[in-house]
Amino acid sequence: MKHPSGDTSKAHMLKYLSLFVLTVQNALLGLSMRYARTRDGDMFLSSTAVLMAEVVKLVTCLIIVYAESGGIVQLFDAIDKQIIKQPIDTLKVCVPSFVYVIQNNLLYVSASHLDAATYQVTYQLKILTTAMFAVLILKKELLKTQWVSLVLLVIGVVLVQLAQSPNSAQVHTGPKQNRFIGFMAAVSACVLSGFAGVFFEKMLKGSDITVWMRNVQLSVCSIPFALISCFAYDGNVISQRGIFFGYDKFVWYLVLLQACGGLIVAVVVKFADNILKGFATSLAIVISCIASIYIFDFQLTAQFTLGAAFVIGSIFLYGHTPKKSTPMSAHKV
Repeated sequence: MKHPSGDTSKAHMLKYLSLFVLTVQNALLGLSMRYARTRDGDMFLSSTAVLMAEVVKLVTCLIIVYAESGGIVQLFDAIDKQIIKQPIDTLKVCVPSFVYVIQNNLLYVSASHLDAATYQVTYQLKILTTAMFAVLILKKELLKTQWVSLVLLVIGVVLVQLAQSPNSAQVHTGPKQNRFIGFMAAVSACVLSGFAGVFFEKMLKGSDITVWMRNVQLSVCSIPFALISCFAYDGNVISQRGIFFGYDKFVWYLVLLQACGGLIVAVVVKFADNILKGFATSLAIVISCIASIYIFDFQLTAQFTLGAAFVIGSIFLYGHTPKKSTPMSAHKV
C-alpha cells in the first residue's frame, strides 16, 4: 500500500527538480541563441530550427509513450483513442500549437537584435502576461504582494531597457541589429507565451491524458504550422539551398536544447504552475548576465544591475505568502 506522504514527497521532488532543470535550460538557450545568431558564417534559417525542434519533441514523446504503454500495438491504440477519436480535444490543442510556433520564431528575431542579458531580462515580462491570463482564464486569485511583485518586474525590465541606450550599444561584427525590433519581438513573444502556457495548463490539468501524450498532440498540430511558416518566410532560400542551409553541430545542439525546453515546461506545468515556472526561469538572468560579461563582452552598468535586481527581487516577493494576506482578484474593484 502506497503512503500519500510518499507520493507528495515525490511530487515535490519532481516539481523542484524540473524547475531547476528549466532554469539552467533557459540560461543556456538564451546564450546559445544569441551566439548562434551573431557568429560568423552562413546564417541558418530560424524557421527551420523551430520545425526541427518540434520534430525532435514528437519523436521523443512517442518513444516515451511507447515505453509506458508496453509495445507498438499499445502505442497505436493510445494514439487512436486519445488523438484520432477525440478530434475536438485535438483541435483545442491546435490553439497553443499555432501560438507556440509564432512565439518561437519571435524569440529568434529577438535574440538576433538584443544582447543575451537584455533578451533574458526582457523576456521575463512573460511572468506578467502569464499572471494576467491565469486570472482571466483560470480564475486564479493573486495576493496583494504578488501584484506588487509583478509591478516591480515591469519596473525592472524598463530600467534594463533604458540602460541599453543607443550610445552604450556594443559594436557587433554580425548582422545589422535593431534594438526596437528585438524589444517588440520579445514583448510579443511574452504575450503569446502567457496565453499559450495558461491555455495548455488548463488542458493538462483538466484531463487524465498524460503529459507526453499531450505533447504528442501539441507537436502533431505544431509541425504543419511550423512547415507553413518555413515556406512562407524562407521559401526562396529553402528551394535554392535546402532546409538545412547553415546547419552545423552547434545548430543541432540548439535544436535539441529548445526541444528539451518544451518537454521540461510540460513537466513543470503539470507539477507546478505557469507563474511559478516564469519566476523560476528568471533566475537564468543571473547566469546569463555573468556569462555575457565573459562571452560577449557585455558591459554591466549600474542601471542594468538595478533593473536586474528589481526583477530578481520580484521573484522572491512573489513567492512570499503572508499568513494574513487577503487574495485579490483582478475582477474585483
